[in-house]
Amino acid sequence: MTLRTKLVLAQLPLAAGLMLLGFVALRTLDALGRSSQRILQDNYRSVLAAQRMKEALERVDSAAVFRAAGRPDKAEDQAAPNIRRFEEELSVQEHNITEKGEAEATQKVRAAWDDYLGRYDRYRKLGDAGELRRRYFEDMEPAFSRVKAAADRILELNQDAIVLKSDAAQRIGERNRSMLLLSTLCALGLGLFASLWLTRRALRPLQLLSLAVRSIGEGNLDARARLRGEDEIAQVGRELDLMADRLREYRNSSLGELLQAQQASQAAIDSMPDPVLVLSVDGRVLNVNHAAETLLQIHGGAEPLARMPLEMRDAIEKVRGHVISGKGSYAPHGLEEAVRIHAEGGDRALLPRATPLYSEQGGVVGATIVLQDVTRLLRFDELKNDLVATVAHEFRTPLTSLRMAIHILLEGTVGSLSDRQADLLYTAREDCERLQGIVDDLLDLSRIQAGKVEVSLTPLSAKTVVDAALAAKADAARDAGVRLDEEIGEPVLPVLVDPERISLVFDNLIGNAIRHSPRGAKIEIRARANDEHVLFEVQDQGPGIPPEYRQRVFEKFFRIPGTKGEGIGLGLYISHEIVAAHGGDMGVETAPGKGSRFWFTLRVPGRA
Repeated sequence: MTLRTKLVLAQLPLAAGLMLLGFVALRTLDALGRSSQRILQDNYRSVLAAQRMKEALERVDSAAVFRAAGRPDKAEDQAAPNIRRFEEELSVQEHNITEKGEAEATQKVRAAWDDYLGRYDRYRKLGDAGELRRRYFEDMEPAFSRVKAAADRILELNQDAIVLKSDAAQRIGERNRSMLLLSTLCALGLGLFASLWLTRRALRPLQLLSLAVRSIGEGNLDARARLRGEDEIAQVGRELDLMADRLREYRNSSLGELLQAQQASQAAIDSMPDPVLVLSVDGRVLNVNHAAETLLQIHGGAEPLARMPLEMRDAIEKVRGHVISGKGSYAPHGLEEAVRIHAEGGDRALLPRATPLYSEQGGVVGATIVLQDVTRLLRFDELKNDLVATVAHEFRTPLTSLRMAIHILLEGTVGSLSDRQADLLYTAREDCERLQGIVDDLLDLSRIQAGKVEVSLTPLSAKTVVDAALAAKADAARDAGVRLDEEIGEPVLPVLVDPERISLVFDNLIGNAIRHSPRGAKIEIRARANDEHVLFEVQDQGPGIPPEYRQRVFEKFFRIPGTKGEGIGLGLYISHEIVAAHGGDMGVETAPGKGSRFWFTLRVPGRA
């Protein structure tokens, strides 16, 4: 018997209980339905017929009143259809006798109605108005009351029967509800008990199988499940026993297959053109490929860090330490981390990356380091930087001439201008200034990438530096409708600073804060002592920086998608490099919707 069959059989008691429960529920619903149907069939139609007969009788009586009032035409129009309607409903009632005494009441209605019709026929033949009124009150009204009373008796009988049958249906419903509740509890209890017992019996071999798997996983290759039967669990148990036998044979066999696997792995890494090193936790070489032996002149088992150039040794030690410390794989942040080495055929630039090597227990036992050859990529990057610098230099001269020409025109030196011409020239001058800023950024970028960022450090008070930055951006802040606040913490210390360079940093940070702050907002520029440095902060009330872009704002040519502003995404990168040239650090703290706080540090004379 298969496991599926056993599990299906284990569910049969529960299914039987559900079927019993369904049968009881259907029987209950059927009883309630029959009670409701009996009420509708037997009594509701009689109630409806009595009510309609009364309505038709009242309209016929109204027709008699119209005739007495001198309106025989209206009396005839109203009487004829209502007499037919009364006859139809009386016929329905005569064929729907269901209650005791209802037949006698119906006969009384028929007799009273026939008498009323005879009187009405005689009444309608009268022509004198006075006689009509007299006969109405003496003859027609008493006959009307008798017919109405007989119809009320039918209505009363059927309404009383409806109430009695409703009470009976309610008692049946309560009895069936109790029966349904008891059946539910019994079926659920018996079904669950039987299903659990059968399921436990069917799955009992899994406990033995689990114990055998745990023992084998702990290294006991003599453990066996030894399950009997032909179901799926027994088949898995036999397969597990067979696997344990083969594992024991494999453990006792020679290492030929292991050596073959090692050779295949070695051939795979030897086919890679980039150097690959496998280092242990303590820095020993576990394996290297052919490219590493050729470029780095090392061999497996040697001490590589002692024979390599110092810069390459430090780079490998850095990535190995990152992996061994449990931080996961190491990926470089950019081409600037590439290390240049001398090799046959020219210098090479190698970019290190690493992945951890895990043991069977999940611990880190080594690191696989790949030194990616990025020589050509760096050459392309240098060509790109040279092109940017050349274009920026070539733009500078014609841009200066263009700015001068626009300035002369706006000054009116060559003649007066109309308002429209002046507006166009002002717009052109603003675009020229923006283009000049881009050119300056590109030139600064070329100097930074060429390693020519020189700073002339001078001791200045931190308050003097902040005051100069605020004065430079006061007009822009006023035009944008934002307020610049200054906060200088005590003690006020001097800092080593190149005023021209650091003004560019403040210009970028405060300018960004102004552009991204709403009107009426406040921008705070703070300075306070921080050990050997002074910490400068620019806090805005803008939309903040999304988390996915927070680490990229200091990259070259990066702009947050969808943000307003000018430039080409170089301001923060240049600012970061200028601060680094001062020996400081720079960063940002931000949250979406809560603004951003950019900060950087400058050294204090005599402390750093």
